Amino acid sequence: MSARRGCFSRWGFSSRPHRNTTQVQPAVVPLSSESELVPCFAGELAMGEQNPTSWKYTWKITNFTSLTQKKYYSEVFTLGNNAWRILIFPKGNTIDHLSIYLDAADSTRLPYGWSISAHFRMILVDQNNYGYSRIKETEHNFTARESDWGFTSFIPLSEVHDSCNGYLVNNTLTIVAEILGPHPPVENTQLAEPPANIPQATPTDTFDTYFTNLEEIIKAAQSSPARGGSNTSNQKSVLSTSEAPTLEEVENAKQSLKECLSDIFKLNVKDRLAEAMSTLSIAKSGLSLDQQKSVEAFWANFDEFTSDFLTFEQDNAEFELQKLLKDQMFATMKKNHETHISYKQLLGDLTKEEEELNKKLEEVKSKREKLISNWEILMVESEEAKSGHKDQAKKVAEAEEKKRIAEERMSRSTTAWSNLKTLFG
Repeated sequence: MSARRGCFSRWGFSSRPHRNTTQVQPAVVPLSSESELVPCFAGELAMGEQNPTSWKYTWKITNFTSLTQKKYYSEVFTLGNNAWRILIFPKGNTIDHLSIYLDAADSTRLPYGWSISAHFRMILVDQNNYGYSRIKETEHNFTARESDWGFTSFIPLSEVHDSCNGYLVNNTLTIVAEILGPHPPVENTQLAEPPANIPQATPTDTFDTYFTNLEEIIKAAQSSPARGGSNTSNQKSVLSTSEAPTLEEVENAKQSLKECLSDIFKLNVKDRLAEAMSTLSIAKSGLSLDQQKSVEAFWANFDEFTSDFLTFEQDNAEFELQKLLKDQMFATMKKNHETHISYKQLLGDLTKEEEELNKKLEEVKSKREKLISNWEILMVESEEAKSGHKDQAKKVAEAEEKKRIAEERMSRSTTAWSNLKTLFG
């Protein structure tokens, strides 16, 4: 049996995953000695390869019909640094089907913001003929909010318990979880450094890319031709008369038919239409040949035609609702894109302002650097002056001492000269 792929939540096929809010204490079923985790290779010649193409974990559940808990977990099996386990609802998860999921074990102990992507198959083994095993395949990005993923409607419980099938043999059920991919150990995985010549993306690059794609979607939606419809609502009530109607009754029926045809989708119009058609179908006069043929053709298929009208009304109402919701989403996209344009303009203004501020900052930095440089020169000159002042102070002291001695000598000489001048002058 070929694998069926798709995104399934615990409540069936869905484009939006759901979490299980049922507060039930889970039970761990003891595994038999036959349960195991084994690698799978592409072929016999590939057995020498270092990495297998997938891993299969087999879980055999004995006394399956005696299980009383709402849900059961298998024991944990580990691939690389990722721990997994199988989760089943033996009596169905709010549905009359066996429900099977893959669960990220100990998800509450993983670091904040953790995420694990996995491509896997869930297999309910036909123990009589493996070729008839039920296989379903999917992919999921496991997170703290969506730590389990799988198939709510994996297989009807009636098929599981049917003795003609080989799913439940000797009250034992065998489930296999196959994790696709080699799964190298996480500690051996290194992140590649980006090339130095490639600029790193900025948050605004992400915005531009996203809203550019959104703009293309908006343009495509605007260029699509508009589609519309109308509403119908009919109820069946067949009336008949055993006698030919009078001419007045025929005219009244024709007028009623005309009113019905003018607005076929009015409430309870089907009753009036049936009464008019019943009268006109047995009329002997008051109708042209073409009118009689048209009435007979319509009356012969009255139920089918009115059923078509009712179906169209329902489908058209659903179409109008979905169209309205789509138009609302389109209006939101368009408004958000316009807001994106204004944000982009605002960012441009802020970038220009930032450039001007940076330019001014560079000028301020240049002035500051020049001031510091002049300050340093001033300090050097001051240090030279201070050192020169100290040296000059020593020289002044020495010169002053020489002057004092010279003054003393000159004073003696002057006195002697004055005495000599007095005696011999």
